Amino acid sequence: MPFMDTRPAPIDDDEDGRDPFAEFRCDHPREVMALLRSLRDGATPVSLSGPTGANLGATVWTVDSDRQRLAFDVETRDSQLPGLVETNEATAVAYLDAVKLQFDLQDLVLVRSPRATALQARLPRCVYRFQRRSSYRVRTPERSAPTAYLRHPSLPDMQLALRLLDLSIGGCALLLPDDVPTLPLGITLRGVRLALDAGNPLDVTLRLQHASSIMSGAAGLRLGCELLQLDAGTERSLQRYIDQTQKRRRLLSLD
Repeated sequence: MPFMDTRPAPIDDDEDGRDPFAEFRCDHPREVMALLRSLRDGATPVSLSGPTGANLGATVWTVDSDRQRLAFDVETRDSQLPGLVETNEATAVAYLDAVKLQFDLQDLVLVRSPRATALQARLPRCVYRFQRRSSYRVRTPERSAPTAYLRHPSLPDMQLALRLLDLSIGGCALLLPDDVPTLPLGITLRGVRLALDAGNPLDVTLRLQHASSIMSGAAGLRLGCELLQLDAGTERSLQRYIDQTQKRRRLLSLD
């Protein structure tokens, strides 16, 4: 199993009172509930950390939207449990697929019964979602699909505008039409401009890793490309686009 970083990210407002991780924050009530229920339904391990250093593992037991309460199944004999409850607050970290989730918990109460023990807290108002590098890939919207602009490496006078089929921090897939000469595998494509949305385009370097058919009978090839040597600003812009695209897809699926 790959290493999972369960340390909470330092999410604090900056000197101007702004949230530096605002673009990764999910605060739509339906989306927050969907994420919490996914943790519950999958019995996903959750790491709970207190401000004094207490840390223990748990799983989400119940998500009560009416009472606005969240309950965790915890090990009653865990020596870290009393210290966590005493602080009355904690930060939860868990992974859904390759996405790191983080949210704050307040009003901690330990509820005991003859059959089980649960750690209750108020439902979080927001959940932060962080993608791990080269791990999560989103499909781009068909109606407003982003485009990669580049020159054909074998025919420099041929300017290409290729649709992006999907995108991650580590790479992307481009649609090469049937009427365009193929590109050699392994080639490095410099000066590629990605037009993701109405914002500023991003200039990147790609390495063509593989080519495959889209599906049986479909026209064109799917070009799998690796993104090379991203600077910090470009990586942050890509991360923001990936995160916002997935958020929109999730909200549409909840309608």
